[in-house]
Amino acid sequence: MEIDILIEADAWANSAIEEISARAAVAVCAALELEPHRFALSVLACDDARIAALNADFRGKSAPTNVLSWPAEDIDLPLGKMPDLPCPAANDPPHELGDIAIAYETCAREAAEQGKEFDAHLTHLMVHSTLHLLGFDHINDADAAVMESLETRILATLGISDPYCEG
Repeated sequence: MEIDILIEADAWANSAIEEISARAAVAVCAALELEPHRFALSVLACDDARIAALNADFRGKSAPTNVLSWPAEDIDLPLGKMPDLPCPAANDPPHELGDIAIAYETCAREAAEQGKEFDAHLTHLMVHSTLHLLGFDHINDADAAVMESLETRILATLGISDPYCEG
């Protein structure tokens, strides 16, 4: 997977965002039987102020959030189906999935509040947002169940416990 990461907030400097983003994206591709080297995405590692501005601009919510994603194309997935994406030829540039913005302070606060390791929470958020780029969503209960189940299975392959289990 080709991943372009822009670290905009100093707090990310000592994190493993590059490695975690790559591991998460490759794990998503493996779960969906996609060839990771044929795809690309971009990540903005920012702070709460920046993501609050993005959240206000794009969602009309003037508050920070943990992660936002913008798919490069609108993929309409019937419930429980996998994305049907073009598979670029070996010499073609990778297919761009879209953009992700992630806020350090909110991620760190959520991890602490939930008693989770920061890297495990970050991995979950990167898996979650990569799935959004591929057309998965959680707007209704049925779609949420599909997405959460897939996230849980992907995270298990990375040695991370179910993020939706209490305790």
